[in-house]
Amino acid sequence: MKIALWQAPPTNGRIDAVFRAICQQLRAASAAGAGLLLTPELILPGYNRPDLHAALAQPLEGAWITRLRAMAREAGCGLCLGWAERAGEALYNAVTVIGADGAILSHYRKIQLYGAMEQAGFRRGTELPPVFQLAGQGAATLVCYDIEFPGHAAALARDGARLILVPTANPLGFEHVQRVLVPARAHESGAVVAYANYAGAEAGLDYGGLSVIAGPDGQPLAMAGARGEALLVVDLAAADAVPPEGRAALAREYRPGGKGA
Repeated sequence: MKIALWQAPPTNGRIDAVFRAICQQLRAASAAGAGLLLTPELILPGYNRPDLHAALAQPLEGAWITRLRAMAREAGCGLCLGWAERAGEALYNAVTVIGADGAILSHYRKIQLYGAMEQAGFRRGTELPPVFQLAGQGAATLVCYDIEFPGHAAALARDGARLILVPTANPLGFEHVQRVLVPARAHESGAVVAYANYAGAEAGLDYGGLSVIAGPDGQPLAMAGARGEALLVVDLAAADAVPPEGRAALAREYRPGGKGA
């Protein structure tokens, strides 16, 4: 299976333009043979626009997701995107996975809210997502800051996830996440971790780009530049080809006082 990752320009509240762009990227991903397209965090209505989160957030059954389900079905390509969800009076920083047939495969609410803006505007999720099947492979989602906590990825890996999809909005100056932490999570988990960031500026916040798809050997399968829009397409068979010596020894668990590592 191939997956596609879209390093997008910031949304900045341009809802109609974002829908047009997602439609174009879905078609491009499908034409390249990808079964799923990953977008950044809060692409609807925009990450650094807290003024729009409460005003525009929608329920899972709302017009945004309904429209996106139809777009995925028409393109014949699944979609994983971050967006602002309203559930009653609560707002969540959410990620939803839509299959190529338009079915909802997974829905998750970010647990590790980052910084004052997120903590003031969103309610914290309380549960890790279930592992779902994508082309016969276990897959799961996290959002941005979640991936910096090793326990989250480790729990998903124990449940069978071999692909972890991570929409993000990582600012300039935090490139250690893309270059070090995401590859480390992939290696520790024996999984592919796809981390989709923005490139550009939004309401005074500069994003760092460097979107990456890291393999189970901790090496990038593909990486975008620090500037500009990009569409990465990776065949996950490349991860399957990583030899045992390049993978973490997950079965050999260290215990203090034991007879060796």
